Amino acid sequence: MTAERTETEFILPAAEFEPAYLALYRSGDLHRRVGDAVQRLARCLVCPRDCGVERMANKTAACHTGRYAQVSTYFPHFGEENCLRGWNGSGTIFFSMCNLRCVFCQNFDISQAARGPEVGPERLAAMMLELQARGCHNINFVTPEHVVPQILEALPIAVEGGLRLAGV
Repeated sequence: MTAERTETEFILPAAEFEPAYLALYRSGDLHRRVGDAVQRLARCLVCPRDCGVERMANKTAACHTGRYAQVSTYFPHFGEENCLRGWNGSGTIFFSMCNLRCVFCQNFDISQAARGPEVGPERLAAMMLELQARGCHNINFVTPEHVVPQILEALPIAVEGGLRLAGV
C-alpha cells in the first residue's frame, strides 16, 4: 500500500535546483558549444537539409535565414498545457522562416512567412530576459530548428543579464 503524494513533494526547493544551461555556462562548456554551433553556419549544416550555404555571409537557401534569426513575435503564451505555461504564461518566441514546410502547420502564417525583424544575439537575449521579467516560467522556442546556433549565441548573454528560468 502506497500513500498518496502531494504535488509539492515532487518540487525541488529553488536552492537545490540549477538549470543545466547554468552549469554549462559556469564550466565554460556553453561557450565552446556556441562556437561549434555558430561555425556550422559557415557552410550551413544546421538542419537535416545540409544545404551548405554561407549563412555567416548572410546568404540564404532552404530556410531563407541568413546570419541572424528572424523573430515573428514573442509574448507570454497561455495556450499551452498548465504544466508548461504555469501561472504567468510560457515565454514564447516565435521564429519565422521554418524550413520544414509542414502542410499541417498550425503556425503557418507565423513560422513560414518572412515576418518580424532579424535580431542579433543581444536582442534575442533581451527578449528572454523581458519574458522572465514578465513572470514567465520558461522560454519556449517555436520553430527553432534553423536558428539553434543563434539561440545558443544569445544564451550566455542572457545568463550574464540574469536569466535563471528552469525551462530554456
